[in-house]
Amino acid sequence: MFLDILKSKIHRATVTEANLNYIGSITIDEDLMDASGIVENEKVHIVNINNGERIETYVIKGERGSGMICMNGPAARKTQPGDIVIIMAYVMITPEEAKTFKPMIVFPNDNNKI
Repeated sequence: MFLDILKSKIHRATVTEANLNYIGSITIDEDLMDASGIVENEKVHIVNINNGERIETYVIKGERGSGMICMNGPAARKTQPGDIVIIMAYVMITPEEAKTFKPMIVFPNDNNKI
């Protein structure tokens, strides 16, 4: 048996862009990805604190140090620049592993810097 456990979380990041005409996904500053342990193409869940929307998509690596959190494609309809979001990734592990597993959680400032 495996459990779906929180692996990574970027807590209260600010959306910097919403690009409806992109093919889809979320673009995240590579510094935030590294700090949280989220990797390119990983599936993430995004919760928009401003409007309650919940989105599932995959990650594209953004420019390091840019502070970029860009919602792309259809997800751009669910967010606006300035919205505050929580970005979460999960891992499947055994119940035994879950007893000691610690997720990587990042708390960026208003400019999405660590």
